[in-house]
Amino acid sequence: MRILDGEQVLLRIFIGESDRHGKQPLYQALIELFRKEGFAGATVLRGVAGFGAKSVIHSTDILRLSNDLPLVVEVVESQEKIDTILPTLDTMLQGGLVTLEKAHVIRYAPG
Repeated sequence: MRILDGEQVLLRIFIGESDRHGKQPLYQALIELFRKEGFAGATVLRGVAGFGAKSVIHSTDILRLSNDLPLVVEVVESQEKIDTILPTLDTMLQGGLVTLEKAHVIRYAPG
């Protein structure tokens, strides 16, 4: 079992639901990449509303039902592993926002 504790890095990738990488949804390609590279885990969160660089609002509001809701892909991992994946992310992402911040892992264990 892998140990992940103490100071780590939280990688957040803000994309749209309709973003693609090749023939598959981008979020799915990202999750598969992180798993293949042996990352500790990853989560995709679906937003109910948001806007990005073009200031277009994407929302679940019934009056303007969007097929491009905001997604956030989150990964907590070591700085070293994050650094190895950044060049690959750069080739996969056409737009969006990528952030890094410090995270202190208190507990990481299989459920």
